Amino acid sequence: MFVVGQIMGTHGIKGELKVKQLTDFEERFDVGNSVYIKNEQKVIQLKINGSRQTNKGWLLHFENYDSINDVQFLQGKELYITEEEQTELEEHAYYYHEIIGCKVETVEGEHIGHIDSILAPGANDVWVVKNQHKEEYLIPYIEDVVIEVNINKKLVKIKLLEGLLE
Repeated sequence: MFVVGQIMGTHGIKGELKVKQLTDFEERFDVGNSVYIKNEQKVIQLKINGSRQTNKGWLLHFENYDSINDVQFLQGKELYITEEEQTELEEHAYYYHEIIGCKVETVEGEHIGHIDSILAPGANDVWVVKNQHKEEYLIPYIEDVVIEVNINKKLVKIKLLEGLLE
C-alpha cells in the first residue's frame, strides 16, 4: 500500500477531516474514490463522499462517518491506496517511493548520498540528498542534472553542474 495523504485533524462537527496531500494526483480525493487506513492489525476502507480543496489541503468526508465522534480516532492516520490503484506514469516519471532511498552518484562514480525526501516547489521536483555526515544537497530533477535513473538498482546518476553541491 502507498501513502497518499495524512489526516491532520477534524473540521466542524459533521465528520469532516483536514487532510494533507502527499501525492501529485489530486483525483485521489475525488468523491466516490476509496482510501485506506491501517488501524491496529487491520486495514479499513474509507469511501469518500465529500471532498473539497482548500489553501491548506483537503477537507474530506467519508461514507458512514457523520459526526466528529465517528472520526476522532482517524486523526494523525495516513491514507493509503493499493498498488492496483496507482496511476500509470509516463516515461521518466517516478513515484516518490521509487526514488526515496536511491543512492546518488556522479556520472564519474563519486558517491554523493541517498535521496532522503522530495520537494515539489513548482516547475520541477527537487530531490533532497543526504550523505553519511547528514549534509544535505538539493538536486533538481531536470534533464541537465539527472542523467540516469535505475529504479531496479536504486541508483541515480547525476552530472555535477557548477555550484550544485555548495
